[in-house]
Amino acid sequence: QVQLVESGGGEVQAGGSLRLSCAASGSISRIDAMGWYRQAPGKQREVVLTITPDNFTVQAYSTKGRFAISRDNVNNIVHLQMNSLKPEDTAVYYCYAENKRASMDYWGQGTQVTVYS
Repeated sequence: QVQLVESGGGEVQAGGSLRLSCAASGSISRIDAMGWYRQAPGKQREVVLTITPDNFTVQAYSTKGRFAISRDNVNNIVHLQMNSLKPEDTAVYYCYAENKRASMDYWGQGTQVTVYS
């Protein structure tokens, strides 16, 4: 099992920045991709940014040029740096980890990000 604990989030004015962090514990040697998804009210959960141990990333087009992800493979922490935030970035952001070999996905509890204009 893998446990994911998120930190960061909150409220920010449009154009501002926030940083989310997620620390993994448990069976961390089996983690492949880690990253972030988000879910806005009335919408489906969508990928924001994910990163593999060898730094291959998958990123939502709407966040390109504004969001960046980094991964500390030693401490099993991922950070999501969000710049130039827009009201449409408002959502609950969920940390995500994948164990590809076991076909298991793990999720954090979610953290609210609110961007006001």
